[in-house]
Amino acid sequence: MLNALIVDDDADFLTGLVEIATQEGFAVRTAGSLKESREFIAHNPVDIVLVDLALPDGSGLVLLEELKDTPGTDVIMISGVATVDSAIEALRQGALDYLLKPLDTRRLRAVLANTARIRTLRDEVSTLRGELRKFGRFGQMIGSSPSMQKVYDLITRVAPTSATVLITGESGTGKELVGQAIVDLGPRRQKPFVPLDCGAIPPTLIESELFGHERGSFTGASQLRRGLFERASGGTMFLDEITEMPVELQVKLLRVLESGSLTRVGGDTQIAVNVRVIAACNRRPEEAIQDKKLREDLYYRLNVFPILLPPLRDRDEDALMLAEAFLSQLNASNDTKKELTPRGRERIRAYPWPGNVRELRNELHRAFIMADSTIDFEDLAARPRSATETRPDLMPMIDVEGSLGDAERQHILATLEKCGGDKRKAAEILGISLKTLYNRLHLYQAT
Repeated sequence: MLNALIVDDDADFLTGLVEIATQEGFAVRTAGSLKESREFIAHNPVDIVLVDLALPDGSGLVLLEELKDTPGTDVIMISGVATVDSAIEALRQGALDYLLKPLDTRRLRAVLANTARIRTLRDEVSTLRGELRKFGRFGQMIGSSPSMQKVYDLITRVAPTSATVLITGESGTGKELVGQAIVDLGPRRQKPFVPLDCGAIPPTLIESELFGHERGSFTGASQLRRGLFERASGGTMFLDEITEMPVELQVKLLRVLESGSLTRVGGDTQIAVNVRVIAACNRRPEEAIQDKKLREDLYYRLNVFPILLPPLRDRDEDALMLAEAFLSQLNASNDTKKELTPRGRERIRAYPWPGNVRELRNELHRAFIMADSTIDFEDLAARPRSATETRPDLMPMIDVEGSLGDAERQHILATLEKCGGDKRKAAEILGISLKTLYNRLHLYQAT
């Protein structure tokens, strides 16, 4: 049971508030001043504090300030003489909510119920994080490398909220699994999770797929059809490869995100929808904006909370951990006991896996089918490697007889080639800003 402390000097108000909080499942204690509340908090665990703005010995904002860095304690401010400034200050300092007297009972119950749900989720997340530190697992994701631990931490922070999330990373890194983990650890986990690959649907059909259509709105529309947004209402939409969505449709998507309502194709009625959107793409959003594949205003609306997934080649021993897990699944489903040889393990570690986790899973499945009892991955050793794969430090020679400007140009272009066209990574290696790199490349194209 969660513990609540209600701080107010109005005895009648306290009685009513205690009754409501008790009905919502809280163990409730009360205090009539800042001094009493501090004494209680100093010796007792408190999950949530409901405190009046005006107390006999000071402002409730003082208590909020004192508790803002206390882990596990949320604060709700209450006031009968609220001002815009006091509300803004309370929320700025981290108040969970700001309620006005006389209290809206339905809203208070909703806030308390939501607090209990979020606390339960936090406890589950805390337990899950402890387990993943030991075993390298997080939901359906596998990996114990520092780069993946950072991803797990980001997921745990954003999951309990309703913020939109933009997941970026190379193809095959598991962006949809990240989206699913956010849903599984969030308050919408019992609601629909609807994924859509924006690049897999013809541009002429994607608007109808997303927003639905009215009967007779176009040839073949023989009946009304509810789109994915309507079917996902209350839940989550996962928009994969968002940069493949037609730009003209991105305008309509932005309108839905901003207004919380949509209009079906061929209709004129506004339909309210409550959908959390998680988007993903396998290219740099900045490059997609420059190439006119992603609207800048939509990018800023989606990029409230960005998560960048690292490629498998940058994840230390995760490739071997993933291979062992996939092999265990295959053995269980086929009633076999096939194993990786020591040489096979070493080849998994050494191979750069340009297709990331997806490539590893598919290669292991193929090798599993071909193997009798042991898997050696001999074909990986025979595959040709590019110069940058075999020698990451290899750089093309620069003509020292040219001008300094020519040498700079050669150095920038060579670094960009080494990074496989990844402009952000090239800029980091060169020690210049991404904007400077873009300016140099534009200059080279013009000359």
